[in-house]
Amino acid sequence: MLFTNAQLFRGDGFAPGSFRVEAGVFSEVLDRIPDGEGIDLGGAPVIPGLVDIHTHGNSGADFSDGDYEGLKKMAAYSARSGVTSFAPTSMTLPYETLARAFAAGRRLADEQPGGCARIMGIHMEGPFFSEKKKGAQNAAYLRLPDAAAFQALYDGCGGLIRIADVAAELEGAEGFTRAVSGLCTVSIAHTDADYEAACRVFDAGARHVTHLFNAMPPLHHRKPGVIGAAAEREEVVAELIGDGLHIHPSVIRLAFRLFPERLCIISDSLRCCGMPDGEYELGGQPIWLKGRLATLADGTIAGSASNLYDCLLTVIGCGVPREQAIRAATILPARELGCADRIGSIEPGKYADFVVCGPALERRAVYLGGERVE
Repeated sequence: MLFTNAQLFRGDGFAPGSFRVEAGVFSEVLDRIPDGEGIDLGGAPVIPGLVDIHTHGNSGADFSDGDYEGLKKMAAYSARSGVTSFAPTSMTLPYETLARAFAAGRRLADEQPGGCARIMGIHMEGPFFSEKKKGAQNAAYLRLPDAAAFQALYDGCGGLIRIADVAAELEGAEGFTRAVSGLCTVSIAHTDADYEAACRVFDAGARHVTHLFNAMPPLHHRKPGVIGAAAEREEVVAELIGDGLHIHPSVIRLAFRLFPERLCIISDSLRCCGMPDGEYELGGQPIWLKGRLATLADGTIAGSASNLYDCLLTVIGCGVPREQAIRAATILPARELGCADRIGSIEPGKYADFVVCGPALERRAVYLGGERVE
């Protein structure tokens, strides 16, 4: 199938072009409009399908439920929203609960039902966190870093875990990082670590920071903490929740300067994403959604109620150049999952996952493997 007359996002900007899809992949990408039959996109902007590396749920379902049908519902909503690949993200819960969730993730990745976003990995958020910076994580299930427990979960889902989180100040964090970083990306998260502790874990092999600024000490001119340690290391990539509520617009702009081409926009979405205001559940705790803000009973802000596509538009609306923001929601997260050879950009040989947009990048049509998502 030939798609013609588009403004294609090619990484550094948009340019006129066309592309051909065969067997679900981009077989040819052209910088011209060829003669012949094809789908005329009328000069519309076309961007790669988005990649969310940190999402707990949507549509009333949560990955940690361990429910396959719920996970399918999550994947279908994501695809309709323009998020064509994702890493479902767990919470701090008992190991047996995590194992069930990870098994459901493995099944969905293997079966790849039609109309569902692709699972390209699992993000294991917890239980190796600091009680002081637990945020919306359930303190009852916090544990010290345990490489053997991680290995059992990793093996149980066929190696699908791509990101594993740890609080850098915990006893055993360095040893855990050395043991696990050969299997997946280790990320510092939900941590009260100072600069020195963060540096030790980065030296041990951590290469990622989970939801920058949230659930960690703030950047201080005498106490740079995790943020300072990460910003000065070019190999470290950070996530940023893009809902416009977790992070002030000025700090969003600052983050893109601190981490040039090293920032991934994430949704950190909860089961209340795509749902009306009301009471929901997160990691065994009640949460309340009111006007896009999800909180625990004590007022602690939880994850978000926004999908990644809405986060992308929000970040652009905060003043981040759109090309930079698009990369932060496509190719950069694809690299963090180790699958940039298959997703994240419009190039021959990659899955034909793309979004046809309006002039302001509003979503008009989503294609997964070259088939329109309805």
